[in-house]
Amino acid sequence: MAPVFLAAEGIGALGINLPGLVAQLINFLILLVIFSWLFKKFLFPMMDERKRRIEEGLQASEEAKLRLSQTEQEVAQEIAKARQEAQGLIAQAQQASSRIQEEARQSARAEAEQLIERARGEIHLERDSAIADLRREFADMTINAAEKVIRRSLDRKAHSDIIEQVLAEAPSGGDGSSAGQAG
Repeated sequence: MAPVFLAAEGIGALGINLPGLVAQLINFLILLVIFSWLFKKFLFPMMDERKRRIEEGLQASEEAKLRLSQTEQEVAQEIAKARQEAQGLIAQAQQASSRIQEEARQSARAEAEQLIERARGEIHLERDSAIADLRREFADMTINAAEKVIRRSLDRKAHSDIIEQVLAEAPSGGDGSSAGQAG
């Protein structure tokens, strides 16, 4: 009797050649072992290296995102700091402007007061000069009047001394009316 697997009713009935099948299975197993060894030796390390590079890239990307976030925060802080400095400079410029305006006002006031004082001094000098001129004219008129009255020429120096003495004794009101009444 032939083995069951060789019998026409067993596997042979299905059209399978058992010794060929066994040979193919052995070849398959040999190829499987060889490919497994090749995969473990070459392909898996390449895949592990690629996986490691991808993970490094992802980690670098995360670090870049973190650095970008930190940089954005630093930039925002620098912008805020620059704004504060700019506002400080603007405030200083406004204060300087106010101070300069106030100094200019004070300088203008002081200059105006000096001009007013100088004008008052000039007016006072002019008034004193006008009073002195009036006294001289009054003295000359008095001498002329006295000459006409006595019909002779008096010594001008003596007359001037007398008139000056009278004017000095007379109360000076600044208008010359008492000097006119004294002569």
